[in-house]
Amino acid sequence: MTISNKLQQLVRQRAKYLCEYCHSPEFLSTSLLTIEHLLPQSLGGSDEIENLALACRRCNERRYNFIVGIDTETQEEIPLFNPRQQPWAEHFIWTTADGIKILGITPTGRATCNRLDFNDEFHNDGFIQKSRRFWVQGGWHPPSDDPRQKSGI
Repeated sequence: MTISNKLQQLVRQRAKYLCEYCHSPEFLSTSLLTIEHLLPQSLGGSDEIENLALACRRCNERRYNFIVGIDTETQEEIPLFNPRQQPWAEHFIWTTADGIKILGITPTGRATCNRLDFNDEFHNDGFIQKSRRFWVQGGWHPPSDDPRQKSGI
């Protein structure tokens, strides 16, 4: 089933035009962000609005049809972050002054950071960090209501 333009717009508005995983803003992308199925269709997920999230292309491609990731501290398999059920700020923070890297602060956060490679630590030679650095310089990033790491942590 195709997701209607109206439903896509509702998902975009609900997400405040940010990727619901890495919080990259849509207006800084060269194309519209994608509509992601939280429970992938290949695993029985529906096109209902509660199963949809807004995702940048890189998060969408890295998430693919995975619903779990590995917590880097415990090596346990953990369900990935679900923006319909979990507040972003409970699982992630931005690095202190620069706001360039996303840090997972819970098992869910760490597993999601690892699976989606939020900071391009495994691919692309840190390309997303370079982009975020420019966005910070322009005053467009990180989103003002996102939590930041406190000094000394």
